[in-house]
Amino acid sequence: MDIRNLQGSVVALVTPFLADGSVDFDALGRLVDMHLEQGTDAILTLGTTGESSTMTDAEDNSVCSFVVERVAGRVPVIVGSGSNCTATMLDKSRTYERLGADGLLIITPYYNKGNEEGIYRHLASVAEGVGIPCILYNIPGRTGCSISVKNVERLAEHPNIMAIKEASGSISYAADIAHCLGPNFKMFSGNDDMVLPLMSLGASGVISVWANIQPALVHQMVQAYLEGDLDRARAIQVGGIPLVRALFSEVNPIPVKEALAQMGLIEANYRMPLCTMGAPARERLHAVMKEAGLVA
Repeated sequence: MDIRNLQGSVVALVTPFLADGSVDFDALGRLVDMHLEQGTDAILTLGTTGESSTMTDAEDNSVCSFVVERVAGRVPVIVGSGSNCTATMLDKSRTYERLGADGLLIITPYYNKGNEEGIYRHLASVAEGVGIPCILYNIPGRTGCSISVKNVERLAEHPNIMAIKEASGSISYAADIAHCLGPNFKMFSGNDDMVLPLMSLGASGVISVWANIQPALVHQMVQAYLEGDLDRARAIQVGGIPLVRALFSEVNPIPVKEALAQMGLIEANYRMPLCTMGAPARERLHAVMKEAGLVA
């Protein structure tokens, strides 16, 4: 499936786990089905929200294969193949391409970081080594380094790099790279509280944590903006801020998995070093979700 013209709401899907720590494929299937039914425009699996950094290669491959098969071509499937080792990211990217991914989310190196040219080569070498489109992932709060504006300008010209997931939280940075946007290079908001501001700068939608629990509403918000119904889009964005704040009250994906558990969709199980929310935070999350009509 060609995803180069993708726009809309892309869910950054959680990976459900059973109490013994294994992947809960039954719950994963139910989540995928929910997104297909409620209008999610594409599914991203094995990203930050999917806890892929704590999963084995075999588990990653199994989840990728499962999601691709469950979706069965109805919406695009994008797979996070990030690593701070370029060779590893390339190997994972080629594996996911072989397993049927429609696109890849590739991240800046973390811990070892890389210098300016190293970051460029880290990302470009993966794009050159696969035949499916790549989305850059800029999230300096987690990786400790950002994709510089100069590198975005260089990478935006690469024929196999189609977009950037911009999750720095900086409107100034988004504005600085907005001139790179066009038919061949897009931007997706990586922050659920900044979707419309980034779309006003030319972004094509969001790669969303929020969409895990309100997929139809996030799709409607983005679609309303794209169709010119700014009042409707603004009402959804502003109305959703309390819930978005609650979903990031602790390290992602702890709150969103707790929210899904409160909705009866998964069990609130995590891979260490993530662990269960404390009782006060869990109660606050429940109150916000009740206000939103998601739980009784």
